[in-house]
Amino acid sequence: MSDPQNDTRERVRALVRQVLAAVPPQSPDTADEAFQVKHVVVNSIADKVGKPFDRDESAKSLITEDDLRGLGQGSRLRVAANAKFTSLAADLIKDRGIELIRKESRKSTSKVRSIAIGSDHGGFRLKEQVKDLLTDLGLQVRDFGTDSEEAVDYPDFAHAVARSVAGKQVDAGIIIDGAGIGSAMTANKVPGVRAAACYSPALARNSREHNGANILTLGAGQNSLAEAREIVEAFISTDIAEERHIKRVGKIDNIDRQYRK
Repeated sequence: MSDPQNDTRERVRALVRQVLAAVPPQSPDTADEAFQVKHVVVNSIADKVGKPFDRDESAKSLITEDDLRGLGQGSRLRVAANAKFTSLAADLIKDRGIELIRKESRKSTSKVRSIAIGSDHGGFRLKEQVKDLLTDLGLQVRDFGTDSEEAVDYPDFAHAVARSVAGKQVDAGIIIDGAGIGSAMTANKVPGVRAAACYSPALARNSREHNGANILTLGAGQNSLAEAREIVEAFISTDIAEERHIKRVGKIDNIDRQYRK
């Protein structure tokens, strides 16, 4: 005697397969605009030729059959290391021979555990990409905006990040605008902040090791994504250690206190 629940499940599976099979396989280059937005990747991987996967769903902890829509036979799907799958999704993966590429957390040499990040409209895209990098490294990220490319004023977001750093809510901060200079000027008005605009990994390391910088500012129009990644990694993986540098940073703080009286 058949089980009504199993029969119903099989009918649903068959219907889902039928519907999804009717959708022609799509690639990131040929998918329609609405579909691309639904499966948007917030880092530069989607823009690179020869990427090792066809779709990135690694931001999700549960993969459903809808996330597989449009993937053809033998497609490569990037998923989180601990991702789970619905029963229908698991069946479709098996039926279509979809290769799963597990996204592993990168080994971090970071000296900080938490980061406040913010940007204006000009730095929005780079902010999203840097945020993805920081998350991959296992850092806690507090995003103070902006949340789109609609025009905003950089001092508002630089101030928010600076207050978070000065208030010890996070270990360090990153602010991104067009040149990185205006945000540095704004952040340095907040007592306890030492913001440095850096355009190379060497400057980022120096700002931390010699000057005890606790905020990095970047210019979205000054560096490529690859360069920005190197700068960020240099900044967060360096710390002030030598007594002579600590002494000099103490003098910076003393000057700051004189003008806050």
